[in-house]
Amino acid sequence: MKFTLWLILALGPLAALHAENWPMWRGANGDGTSAESKLPEKWSQTENVVWKVELPERGNSTPVVWGDKVLVTQAIEKEGKRLLLCFDKKTGKQLWEAGTIYREPELTHATNPYCAASPATDGERVIVYFASAGVFCYDMNGKEVWKRTDLGKQHHIWGNGTSPVLAGDRVFLNFGPGENTVLYCFDKKTGKTIWQHKEPGGASGEGADKKWLGSWSDPLLRKTGARYELLMSYPRRACAFDPLTGKELWTSGGLTDLVYNSPLFADGVMIAMSGYGGAALAVKTGGDGDVTEKNRVWQLPKVSQRIGSGVVHDGYHYILSDGGIAECRDLKTGAMVFQERLKGNNWSSLVLSADGKCYAANQIGDCFVFKASPKFELLATNALGEKIIGSIAVSDGQLFIRGYKHLWCIGNK
Repeated sequence: MKFTLWLILALGPLAALHAENWPMWRGANGDGTSAESKLPEKWSQTENVVWKVELPERGNSTPVVWGDKVLVTQAIEKEGKRLLLCFDKKTGKQLWEAGTIYREPELTHATNPYCAASPATDGERVIVYFASAGVFCYDMNGKEVWKRTDLGKQHHIWGNGTSPVLAGDRVFLNFGPGENTVLYCFDKKTGKTIWQHKEPGGASGEGADKKWLGSWSDPLLRKTGARYELLMSYPRRACAFDPLTGKELWTSGGLTDLVYNSPLFADGVMIAMSGYGGAALAVKTGGDGDVTEKNRVWQLPKVSQRIGSGVVHDGYHYILSDGGIAECRDLKTGAMVFQERLKGNNWSSLVLSADGKCYAANQIGDCFVFKASPKFELLATNALGEKIIGSIAVSDGQLFIRGYKHLWCIGNK
């Protein structure tokens, strides 16, 4: 049985053979990279808009795409609805909705509406995380397959936002932040728990002392050396787990109390960054036990505030800070290569095309395209005229962007 599961996981990131799909928040590879090139560079509210459809309320999640379907999570706050919406990829017509109703009080921030987590799909089922309401699985027609409503409540002053990660026959989920912080591995067909790792939580930010900690990071599955590791960033540490058993393989100190973005991996090295002016680090994977002293490549005690995650290209790490500054760092040393101010504030994560272009959106609806190069070159600024928190999804040469008012499909015409 173990050997069979190992072979399934050894197939690598989900949908690696289906570059036309964008099955999870950060794409098929889990790191914001797309196998597509010659994507649209310029658009407006009318130019290169294939379709746009009005959404019922605001939302921070990113759409996912599989085949002829676009899927996005949506809350109807006053009604307590936690929904998954499905749209026709060619026309934008809504095909169906599925979901649940959850009316119990759930702590979040005014900037983070419910249903902030993005869906994940393998083309047969769609997994959605509705925070305290539970984890739900639907088929591609919106029929409920299984649900887990027994996981407990989420409780943090800034709410939640982690998304399911699919690999082989498994669903990995960082259920947190707050006191109830657990890394789960579910069977994607049944929803049964295969293993779980309980992480110390707490400090939700409600007290007078304003103490808080938490991780909004999604795990990243990578092969390093002869084994697979599930890479994770938590308050004050980066670490890795055996994806088959949940055993912790190694840990490295060097992060700080709040971790908003997800880890990246390149050339045997994991890159992890804290938010809220916290620390960042790079650490060699493949170790055992506490590897802080022997495997940590570099550590920066303070970096700029960032919510979104970055991308890696040809030895450089690219990310947008919360303040809308594009940053490039040398992966070997952590040294800053450039800092270039763009318009507005940004929570969107970067997407990298196969021909080396970075895509992201800011909170006032401007979408940026710039080269993934140590010499900064802004290629375009494209205004959609509405608030955007989520990231851009890529499928079949088109871009799918969720704003606070509309779901947009952008394509070269």
